Amino acid sequence: MHLRSHGYQKSLNKRQFPIYNFQFAIFNIGLALCLIVGSLLLAAAQTPASQDVDVVRTQTDLTNLPFSVSDKNNRYLTTLKESDIRVLEDGVVQTLFTFQQETDQPLAIAFLIDVSGSEERTLPREKAAARAFIESVIKSGKDQAAIVPFEGYAHLEQPLTRDVLGIYRALESVDVAVPSYQGSAPPLTGIISNPGTVGPPMEGTTAIWDAIAVTSRQVMARSDRPRRRAIILLTDGHDTSSRLARSAAITQAIASETIIYAIGIGDSRQEGVDKGGLNHVAESTGGRAFFPKKEDDLKAAFAEIERELRSQYLVAYSSTNKKHDGSFRRMTIEITNPDLQKEKLTLRYRPGYYAKKLG
Repeated sequence: MHLRSHGYQKSLNKRQFPIYNFQFAIFNIGLALCLIVGSLLLAAAQTPASQDVDVVRTQTDLTNLPFSVSDKNNRYLTTLKESDIRVLEDGVVQTLFTFQQETDQPLAIAFLIDVSGSEERTLPREKAAARAFIESVIKSGKDQAAIVPFEGYAHLEQPLTRDVLGIYRALESVDVAVPSYQGSAPPLTGIISNPGTVGPPMEGTTAIWDAIAVTSRQVMARSDRPRRRAIILLTDGHDTSSRLARSAAITQAIASETIIYAIGIGDSRQEGVDKGGLNHVAESTGGRAFFPKKEDDLKAAFAEIERELRSQYLVAYSSTNKKHDGSFRRMTIEITNPDLQKEKLTLRYRPGYYAKKLG
């Protein structure tokens, strides 16, 4: 029926107009109800996603800073209060959103294991100590660990996982790269050799700084869910083929909010351990370096890392500097309690972060 036909409209009985008008009104009401219900359903479907986006945006504006405090006898202080400290960014005091003692934030730990030929005699002890550490620290269902052996290239044999048995299997499979790498994982890529720079590493070489950089960027990358991130680096510290400078490795670790704990262990029959380089890369990210001489020392080093992780505090703040310019922001934690100032406490934390860059 073509209701808009002029001839047909003239032939309609006047008594039929109320009927058609009534039907048209009902149709309009139904259409309106459908539109309202559809809009409500669409809004309901979109609300959680919108809220998630807001939460993520809020979280990414926060700077998380884990730190530890020890006294002159290297005992960790676990009774610190928020009123005992202040946090400054580029000299400006910040307002803390979070202060947690012995934070139970989940851990994400990458074991970065040197498998070059110089580690052949020490690797079995390293693996045994790492397994004992995993058994003690990694809590299945909450914490995560990754296994990353490296020589000239880093190989992600086990991505971050809560599967403790999977971590053990990957750790057990780690072996020295003699004559070549024995694992199944392909190299982590992303470092480009430009003309005039150091070329791709050859077999039998050791690229420590490259391994730290790609592990920080690809394995330990920041996520929306807050985690305490740490790399436990097992190596003799002798870098022979990195294409990146040590400073670039430190920059990548800081950008991913990753602390580096270096365990300098090597073959005394060869070049020994480069303590200076390992101390620098660890301390620059808020971590420490250990140089065990025997098996008991190695176990003690892992035990010390465990104590520090369990004794950490966490502060979080939203910077007063709202520029998203990618610049480095230097952070400082100061003890304000006069009584604690007398105790010559040592605070350990990363020195700063890189602001998020827009565009």
